[in-house]
Amino acid sequence: MHDNDVYTLTARGQEELRSGATTLGPSEIELLVRIDGSLTLKQLRAGMAVEAEGIFTAAVMRLLDKGMLTLATVDPFTEQFNASMNQFVVNEAEADTGAASLKKAGYFVRIARPRSQTPPRQPGTPLSAIVVDDEPMLAKFIQSYLSFEGFQVRLASNRAEVVAEFRKLPVPDLILLDVVLPDADGFDILLRLRQHPALKNVPVIMLTGKATREAVLKGLAGGADGYVTKPFEADALMHVVRTVLGMGEPKGPGLSLL
Repeated sequence: MHDNDVYTLTARGQEELRSGATTLGPSEIELLVRIDGSLTLKQLRAGMAVEAEGIFTAAVMRLLDKGMLTLATVDPFTEQFNASMNQFVVNEAEADTGAASLKKAGYFVRIARPRSQTPPRQPGTPLSAIVVDDEPMLAKFIQSYLSFEGFQVRLASNRAEVVAEFRKLPVPDLILLDVVLPDADGFDILLRLRQHPALKNVPVIMLTGKATREAVLKGLAGGADGYVTKPFEADALMHVVRTVLGMGEPKGPGLSLL
């Protein structure tokens, strides 16, 4: 591997980010999200956190071994130009280039990791979920689908409703959290959840219709257990839910949330 090498995701790598379940570690997931087929390894490394630099090469090697990355095809002129420019570019500029790539909208991902610790629940009691979304039709549809799967579902669409629902018992087994709300930020809510004594271990799946790589990384770094971009199919969302909660296969065919 060389600093000027540019990698892109293979079909297997794309599937890992969109299948609804993964066993990859945090550094490998971050790399899969960051790689866009145009950034060099030097630019990717410069954009990652300082504490991640020491494991950067190992993470790239693991993804290559798993067949999730491949060298991107770069025309000779661009390759030579990049190599020449890199002789004069400092790390700050490399990081800025990586940051600009992360802000591009239209990113699509559907990923989740099993939750290692969940709130205790009495045997025989139904699963409970809180759906935080300001799109009434979508929220109702998710509520119906989760109810079909045995969940007791509560809805919240703004800051006041979120606070009210989070104060109620029982403590939810799952929270589906929209990123963009009319008077609240989903990332801020996630941060407060992870700091709350009673709610810090509740699994959270982030939902958004305006995804960027930066937003996905922010959600996962903030403690989200899954991240799903809209539009999505209901059975795909339920696959993410089941992955996070360690549940079995769906009971029947899914419906489309389009």
